[in-house]
Amino acid sequence: MMTTKPPSSVVTLTVAAVIIFSSLLPFCHALGSGTTLAVTDASATVCGIVASHPIQRIECYRRGHVIAVAPKVSFSVISGGRNYFCGLRSGNYSLLCWDTVSSNVTFERRRLYNNDTVLFENLAVGDTQVCATVVGAGMASCWRTNSAFELPSEYDQFASISSGSGFSCGIVKNGSLVRCWGNGSIARKIESGFGNMSMLSIVAGESHVCGLDSNGFLVCRGSNSFGQIDVPKGGSFDYSGLALGAEHSCAIRRLNGSVVCWGGRGLFSVNVTQGVSFETIVSGSNFTCGLTTRNFSVMCWGPGWSNNDGHSSSPRFELPLSPILPGPCVQSSCSKCGVYPASQILCSGNGNICKPQPCSPQMPVLLAPPPPLPPLAQPQSVPPSPSLSKGLTTGLLVFAIVGSVGAAAGICTIIYCLWAGVCLGKKKVHNSVQPRITRGGSSNGDDNSPPSRSSTIIRQGSRIIRRQRSGTSSTKHTDRAEEFNLVELASATNNFSLENKIGAGSYGVVYRGKLTDGREVAIKRGDTGTKMKKFQEKESAFESELAFMSRLHHKHLVRLIGYCEEKDERLLVYEYMTNGALYDHLHDKNNVDKSSSLLNSWRMRIKIALDASRGIEYLHNYAVPSIIHRDIKSSNILIDANWTARVSDFGLSLMSPDSGHDYQPTKAAGTVGYIDPEYYGLNVLTAKSDVYGLGVVLLELLTGKRAIFKDGENGGTPVSVVSYAVPAIMGGELSKILDPRVEPPELNETEAVELVAYTAMHCVNLEGKDRPTMADIVANLERALTLCDTSHGSISSGTISIASD
Repeated sequence: MMTTKPPSSVVTLTVAAVIIFSSLLPFCHALGSGTTLAVTDASATVCGIVASHPIQRIECYRRGHVIAVAPKVSFSVISGGRNYFCGLRSGNYSLLCWDTVSSNVTFERRRLYNNDTVLFENLAVGDTQVCATVVGAGMASCWRTNSAFELPSEYDQFASISSGSGFSCGIVKNGSLVRCWGNGSIARKIESGFGNMSMLSIVAGESHVCGLDSNGFLVCRGSNSFGQIDVPKGGSFDYSGLALGAEHSCAIRRLNGSVVCWGGRGLFSVNVTQGVSFETIVSGSNFTCGLTTRNFSVMCWGPGWSNNDGHSSSPRFELPLSPILPGPCVQSSCSKCGVYPASQILCSGNGNICKPQPCSPQMPVLLAPPPPLPPLAQPQSVPPSPSLSKGLTTGLLVFAIVGSVGAAAGICTIIYCLWAGVCLGKKKVHNSVQPRITRGGSSNGDDNSPPSRSSTIIRQGSRIIRRQRSGTSSTKHTDRAEEFNLVELASATNNFSLENKIGAGSYGVVYRGKLTDGREVAIKRGDTGTKMKKFQEKESAFESELAFMSRLHHKHLVRLIGYCEEKDERLLVYEYMTNGALYDHLHDKNNVDKSSSLLNSWRMRIKIALDASRGIEYLHNYAVPSIIHRDIKSSNILIDANWTARVSDFGLSLMSPDSGHDYQPTKAAGTVGYIDPEYYGLNVLTAKSDVYGLGVVLLELLTGKRAIFKDGENGGTPVSVVSYAVPAIMGGELSKILDPRVEPPELNETEAVELVAYTAMHCVNLEGKDRPTMADIVANLERALTLCDTSHGSISSGTISIASD
């Protein structure tokens, strides 16, 4: 259903180059991935990236309306699906999508991905799914999929990918074989149809795939109900760009740029485009649009095209869009197939457009721009031809500079690879940080290039220093916790009366007490029963908590005051948390109206989440040795008198396996609904186990549901908040699951709540390697809280690219 442009030079940077020259990171697409022109089928919306403009913005046409999309943000490529299209921002770090069916004049925007350390390329949108590959590594990730959608293997590395109706396919880097994934049998049918054939390019339609094989011949596989895979006769490299719909296929003749189509019930005639040369073509289910060579205007035709607003009876329609880029602007020398004519002018000095791959064997490689093109359709946007000679001189100079820097980056890359071992396959890049937002945003929203990794490292280092200066150093204190006797603690709690009972911890009951000096405290009393003794012998809960808490000092951890150890009695004394546990605020039956709790505001809920995440981050990253809590849940997040959240209950905590200290693996422990499935099933404990628990807490904050709750619609069947919330978040239906006790998010809060939801969704991934780190989560929640505090209309797009762009 979706189609894309022929591939351009694929130039990827390794880790070293990203660190040193992140501002020069190229985006090079391949045939079958995103390009600069896209259509959404249901609404017949056509979008393109505008040429010859400093900001490579998106402009769309729909039913007589020209719509500017994120006018202050530059994009590399776009790709369209059934009801929406997506764009990858310049720099490859952010993926945005727009719903095109809700309005004729505006599009609803949703951010799908934002992370400046794991970069994506090869954007490919199907009817519903969105897929892309990690820059350099080639591993494919997909979003907006359902439970029946089989994800691609993490071991395959793709040179290019393309998405159709419920399936996606890619060309594997080693061997150039076709691999497909997705729903149903269509993916397996297409993959088996290509067999061991080596392919240079592929493009997916609704239920079929076409491409050029290693000899340059056109090949199609898949459904042939309407002759859509009956390819026309042609020689080697006779065809370049492809566009596949539901029942038809089209290709551009390399010789003259004309279009030939086949299939489509005999209704898809290309006579209407006779005499027109095209740079790239894309298709909806039953129509095709192309970018003309003459003036980079967009022309659409076909039996399914009915978007001419009644002003033209012509079977083809030229859209009133600005001139569109014939390919992505990249920071590359385009050494494989050469530079596209006048690319420096088309890119407004921001890189080159590479000629598409695969290159024809007869095609000369141009390493400098050729003679100038004729003036484009809009002279106010594109300089007229007399000024091109100056532009070409500038282009040559820029090319020489970029080439020199590229050579330096290459040398640094080789040195880094040999030093770090990444070139030899010793390190594997995972999409394990989604989304991560650590970038500072500009208020005007036109910051279009990601910061260097070095600047991110500097900011992280500064944050560590700030925390150490603020008294959060984890060096062990020589002053052990205060020792109490049983008599004074019994007196403080009225002999441990039921009236003073306020909860239960991992190994005993918690009482509220008041010491003789007036201090209010919470006293944990370990159960002295036989059953509990065995548990304590196995887990050493008291010793564990005492050992950890006597040396941990952080504003987001509940402070241990002292302890009591007399005969069989084991008690721990903590500072009293006036506002109780987060669990009670979210799930207490008395909290049913919108005024019953201060936590019934999105800003406060995000603040509580941020407080807790900072406490856990301290345990993972700054405590020496590092600590895994093992029982992160809403009842272990307590709130003090100032409404600051703190993590409590360290009875199950263990030193991290990678802390360098002796580590004894134990049987998985935790709480149902919060325990990491990977830890529970495989007994593999990592810091990511705490991340899973926090992800469940984030979903509790968003939905107001317990970790495990009974769904009344299913006769009281127990349902996990993960299975309840994640599909809605992935499907872009977050509003349907938000806690109704909280007022709907305001304009600035909407972005914040959405960011928390995406963060939570990734925290509860089944495998730990696919979850973010606590540093990533803290950065996301810090950004979300900042968004809540931002006044209407002034939200920065530098970090998450929102509607003020």
